[in-house]
Amino acid sequence: MSNQTIGLDDRLYDYLLKATLREADVLAELRHETMQHPQARMQISPEQGQFMALLVQLMGARKTLEVGVFTGYSTLSVAMALPAAGRVVACDISEAFTAIALSYWQKANVAHKIDLRIAPALETLDDLIAMGESGTFDFAFIDADKSNYDNYYERALQLIRPGGLIAVDNTLWYGRVADLDVQDNRTQCIRALNEKVRDDKRVMMSLVPIGDGLLLALKQ
Repeated sequence: MSNQTIGLDDRLYDYLLKATLREADVLAELRHETMQHPQARMQISPEQGQFMALLVQLMGARKTLEVGVFTGYSTLSVAMALPAAGRVVACDISEAFTAIALSYWQKANVAHKIDLRIAPALETLDDLIAMGESGTFDFAFIDADKSNYDNYYERALQLIRPGGLIAVDNTLWYGRVADLDVQDNRTQCIRALNEKVRDDKRVMMSLVPIGDGLLLALKQ
C-alpha cells in the first residue's frame, strides 16, 4: 500500500517496460527512429501509447481526434487499437514530421484509418464543427502548442460525444507546473488548463502521472 504515487527511477522504469509493455514491432521501429530525431522529446512514452490504446478499446471508440502528430507514434497506437472501420482525424502543421508518420502508418496497414490534416489545428477543428461533426468523436488526444491548450480543449469538448474522453499530454510539464518561480507562457497555460479542468462541471477528470502527465476529461 502507498498513500501517494511512487516515483520511477531508471531501474524501476526499465522493469515496468520489460514486465508490462506489449509494443508491436512497427511501433518499436518508429519509436527507435524518432529517438534519433533532434526533437525526440516530443514523442510520448511507449507505456503511454499502450495506455491510450487500452482506453480507446475500453470505450469501444470508433472515431478519434488527435491534435499534434509529430512522427505519429500516438496516432499509430490509437489507430491499431481501433476496429477496421475506425477513423482518426490527425491534425499537424508539419509535412516533414508527418512524412515519417505516414511511412509507418502504411507499414502497419492502418493508413486508411487516418485522415491527416496539414493545417493549423484550430482551423481544422473549427472546420469539423462547421461541418456538423460536433458530438461525433469518441476520444481526443491533445499534444500540440501549449499556448492553445485551452482553445484545443474547448473545441475537443464540443466535438466529442457525451461519455467521450479528452486526453491532454504534458500536463505535469517536466515538474515545472509545481515550481512557482517558473512563469513562462507555456507553463502558465498548462497550469491554467489543469485548474480549469479540475473545476469544470462539464467533465469528470483525473490527471494520471504517466509520461509527462496525462490529463483525462470525461464529458458528462
